[in-house]
Amino acid sequence: MRSAIARLAIATLCAFLGACTLEPTYHRPDSPVPVPAGVARAGIAAADIGWREFFVDPQLQQLLALALANNRDLRVAALNVQSAQAQYRIQRSDLFPTVDASAEEQLDEFPAGVLGTALPGPGSSQSGSAGSSETTFRFYDVGIGFTSYELDFFGRIRSLNHAALQQYFSYGETRRSIQLTLVAEVATAYLAVLTDQTLLDIARETLNSQNDSYALTERMFRSGTSTELALRQAESTVDTARASVAQYNRQLAQDRNALQMLLGTPLPDTVDFAGGLDRGTVVTELDEGIPSEVLVRRPDVLAAERQLQAANAQIGAARAAFLPAISLTGSFGTASTELSGLFKGDSRTWTFSPQFSVPLFAGGALVANLQATKIARRSAVARYEQAIQTAFREIADALVARGTLDEQLQAQQSLVATTSQAYRLAQMRFRGGVDSYLNTLDAQRALLSARQQLQGVRLMRLQNLVTLYKALGGGLLEHTAAAAQSTPPAT
Repeated sequence: MRSAIARLAIATLCAFLGACTLEPTYHRPDSPVPVPAGVARAGIAAADIGWREFFVDPQLQQLLALALANNRDLRVAALNVQSAQAQYRIQRSDLFPTVDASAEEQLDEFPAGVLGTALPGPGSSQSGSAGSSETTFRFYDVGIGFTSYELDFFGRIRSLNHAALQQYFSYGETRRSIQLTLVAEVATAYLAVLTDQTLLDIARETLNSQNDSYALTERMFRSGTSTELALRQAESTVDTARASVAQYNRQLAQDRNALQMLLGTPLPDTVDFAGGLDRGTVVTELDEGIPSEVLVRRPDVLAAERQLQAANAQIGAARAAFLPAISLTGSFGTASTELSGLFKGDSRTWTFSPQFSVPLFAGGALVANLQATKIARRSAVARYEQAIQTAFREIADALVARGTLDEQLQAQQSLVATTSQAYRLAQMRFRGGVDSYLNTLDAQRALLSARQQLQGVRLMRLQNLVTLYKALGGGLLEHTAAAAQSTPPAT
């Protein structure tokens, strides 16, 4: 009974010590900035809107899928995640003993002078000439065992394991951040190409209109109802329109190349940019929604917090290094001086060697290591707060731009309508001989400038929606934060 009670007490003590950890209790640092009101769509936070739901243009969805499959930066990020997972599995293996099987044959030969009067026994043989005989001993051993398995009484190994796990989660969030950045960059480049196509269409339309005006002015000049000055002015507008067409052709080709670089693969032949920004809805609107913790849901902020948790776990490992360590070495097998006797009943062997060590003097290394981990944690706190501040600035800037761009777009649309009417009236007065061609030329230039600026404002507004979606940590269908947190890597 006493023996059973003693074993139970030892088992209880081991279980208690095995549950010990010297990691500081983790508390998420307070946000260094106020959390702003987020934006949502129909009551859904932006971080919960998948990119396929936000980017509704089927052609853009096709390009985004190609980029996510072929972009080299994203591929490197995915490999970093796999590497971190492997490192975690390596670290986690220290929680379990490493069991090895071994088989050994040992031969020892000794001179007779060393052995003295010892006579050879089983498993030995004599060789050599008279006066210089030697004795050879043979020994066979087969068994399984483990070596230097550390009992993690004070949580040193589990703290290191926890740190590796948080590093793995951090790389997962970094990959998600790169995914989100890539999606935003592809969408922005796609919108730029559509805008180039729209501006090219406007330039071509303007060129056609200028050719018609030039032909009309030429007929009026020949009939004597217009001056040569008006003719040369009309000719200059044709040359200007031709230069604009060449400019936007070049800009369209360069932006297509930039988009293709982001995709990591050639643009599919089926991709068609005809229609430009007027091809239909490209991205959905984000309406004002309920306040949400948008800052702490961004993948870059989550990655910084995971790094902070890893640094916190390293402190636990550094503290445990000051305490005693117990390691076990043991084996079980059979041994014999003859190969045929290995598995006989009397050949069983076993060893058990516990080792207890207490650090007494390490030249200050343990204290310095603990101080280094604490400094690393303070540095991780600063990086986490910096990530929060960066997120706040990006969201605040995007929200401010959102309101002003809506007003600017309305004003620019009104300006286009006004200048279009002014150009129509100027043309009528010129053709009626009431006004000079100079007024028509000025009205035409004002209309062209207003139309071009309108496309620029449309582009900025759409790009602002993309930027706001990214700044709010817009959701992705792959590798969501919830999946990363709930599914640790398999061992």
